[in-house]
Amino acid sequence: MPGPLKGLFLVVDDIQVARDQLIERGVEVEEIWHIEPGKGQVAGLDPQRRSYFSRATFADPDGNTWVLQEITERLPGRV
Repeated sequence: MPGPLKGLFLVVDDIQVARDQLIERGVEVEEIWHIEPGKGQVAGLDPQRRSYFSRATFADPDGNTWVLQEITERLPGRV
């Protein structure tokens, strides 16, 4: 049997609310960070709240690792 899965995505429309709800249920969720073009990973929410930029990670009881990602507007061609 293979080991835990890594890099699974949980897409949400409000990462702050989703993170708070997970924490309320006892999940240890890392701090929110965003990708800054040209700089990489930066602490905190994306200042412009752009879709796909803000993220946080957590693990489930089975050891699978998840990326919580905020998407409020899909890129063209994506459902």
